[in-house]
Amino acid sequence: MANVLTYGIVESPVGALLLTSDGSGLTGLYPHTHRAPPIMNAMWRRNDAFFTGVRDQLEAYFEGRLTRFEVALAPAGTAFQRRVWEALIELPYGATVTYGELAARLGKPSASRAVGLANGKNPISLIVPCHRVVGANGKLAGYAGGLELKRWLLDHEAGIAQRGVQLPLVEPVSNHPRLSV
Repeated sequence: MANVLTYGIVESPVGALLLTSDGSGLTGLYPHTHRAPPIMNAMWRRNDAFFTGVRDQLEAYFEGRLTRFEVALAPAGTAFQRRVWEALIELPYGATVTYGELAARLGKPSASRAVGLANGKNPISLIVPCHRVVGANGKLAGYAGGLELKRWLLDHEAGIAQRGVQLPLVEPVSNHPRLSV
């Protein structure tokens, strides 16, 4: 018999967020604007209370009180995709990096397209901050939740960082001369 999967809905300043879990950890976080949310079936059960800890951390993030999530994650993906997602988690809050720079950090400097594809398959957006990756020209590119949401998240993080929160910033969005939609 297949496992029952749990989901919950969290309201946020950017709209409803769908959270999913297989019981071992968070398997998905999908904004309402996501281009490919999971398809629900009879194996899914709604349990918003199950996600209370994640909801509390998301609330703190949107209020500017949290810059790093502490959530058990269980994303499904290839070994390479998981390496990319782990590297995304290490990106400093309020910073951006290009797909090429991320590929180089992974020891695969010619794999920027593969990094971009793995980034696009990230099932736990926001917590695994794929929104912090930009194109080689510094422009916003490829976000499954839509570029408007990506811009909002980057602006949100830049605004919090500018208020004096001491964070290790690599490339603050607010000071990035080329960053534009």
